[in-house]
Amino acid sequence: MTQDVEMADQALPSKSLSSPDPSVLPHLKEIASLIETGAYAREVRRISRAVRLTMVLRKKLKASSLGAFLNYVLVPGSDVHSRLSSFLPKEDEHDMEVDSAPSGTPAPVKHPLPELEIYCYLLVLIFLIDQKKYDEAKACSSASIARLKTVNRRTVDVLASRLYFYYSLCYELTGDLAEIRGNLLALHRIATLRRDELGQETLLNLLLRNYLHYNLYDQAEKLRSKAPHFEAHSNQQFCRYLFYLGKIRTIQLEYTDAKESLLQAARKAPQAALGFRVQCNKWAIIVRLLLGEIPERTVFMQKGMEKALRPYFELTNAVRIGDLELFRNVAEKFSSTFGSDRTNNLIVRLRHNVIRTGLRNISISYSRISLTDVAKKLRLDSPNPVADAESIVSKAIRDGAIDATLDHANGWMVSKETGDIYSTNEPQIAFNSRIAFCLNMHNEAVRALRFPPNSHKEKESAEKRRERQQQEQELVQHIAEEDDDDF
Repeated sequence: MTQDVEMADQALPSKSLSSPDPSVLPHLKEIASLIETGAYAREVRRISRAVRLTMVLRKKLKASSLGAFLNYVLVPGSDVHSRLSSFLPKEDEHDMEVDSAPSGTPAPVKHPLPELEIYCYLLVLIFLIDQKKYDEAKACSSASIARLKTVNRRTVDVLASRLYFYYSLCYELTGDLAEIRGNLLALHRIATLRRDELGQETLLNLLLRNYLHYNLYDQAEKLRSKAPHFEAHSNQQFCRYLFYLGKIRTIQLEYTDAKESLLQAARKAPQAALGFRVQCNKWAIIVRLLLGEIPERTVFMQKGMEKALRPYFELTNAVRIGDLELFRNVAEKFSSTFGSDRTNNLIVRLRHNVIRTGLRNISISYSRISLTDVAKKLRLDSPNPVADAESIVSKAIRDGAIDATLDHANGWMVSKETGDIYSTNEPQIAFNSRIAFCLNMHNEAVRALRFPPNSHKEKESAEKRRERQQQEQELVQHIAEEDDDDF
């Protein structure tokens, strides 16, 4: 990152009116050389680094710079060059012609690599999306996908995964996401046959997002369960997968697994992905409420999330108190927010939890209370509140939510004395869940360790070992001498 800044600073003095953007074009040429080196050496990490550097330059991309870069990488007049140039704004053609052949620029590559060609598609597609030219972006993405189907090189996989993502994004922004579902399934099948694991990850997430966008949770679960499983290659894709898995598990009433997946996705997500972490926390809060848990206040006070989580904070407060009327008011007040988050159906499920929480508070406060008073305190709005209160109390007793008995003859709920919680298995269950969480985090940290390729095959010679040990001893002595000088 520091190197990129220094390179940009060195390019500033050469700025002129005729050049497209001297702080961007040299970087694009260096990225092209990096991709070329990675393609010839078959080093995927160089391609990945080129993609990361491109994301840094994303906001600086201009039509003139892209036109000059296309002239530099592709053969002018070729089909690819003509197709990509047609997507760029026409008013900048004069600038691109002037900038395409400066005196010090090397001659364009006569036979561009497939990696460079795919990279040009990616650059133009990103530019069109940022300029909100979605129709042109859809055409460009479709052309890039058609070209990708004819290329079977592992060095293209990183670029292909990005193209898959923007291909789906273009159609999602225009509301035509259902049109590409069949194409995404075909691409996933091709990636599986080619053993492109990064492409499989990306396409599986895109398909899950496609299904969930249209509330097709059963089809999403069938696809997820039958898709091949392997070790995650991208942390971002793994986070998305955990989020979609958490949503599916929530709809299927598997709240414990859903909570684990959603919290893990929120923890693993990058700090810069604020919107994604907000969505994970929203669903995790709802799932924890459905499990009968009350999230800590610190969850709602996270930096940058206070405003977005405010409706869920008030909802949590209503559930914690067990006030059914307050719960209805909050649900009506923020109905538009819950609708846009697609959590309306889950909030309807919370009504039962609110009633159960209020009933638990009543059983703790009163040793004996009539069912009429229970109905009043729960604020039941049914035609026969006493009968409803009786059925609610009996179901709560049967489920073990409260420790009480029901006197049908007198219409009373009689609470039993609260025993010592440490005489039950609850502390053991709580400690077991914490230990399992720590062990799971340790195992994930071990799996995430990275080692140099073929490090287990390279054996250190005796001479190199002696030199290394001598250098280590000299370093220890030097550090010890510096410590003595400090004291």
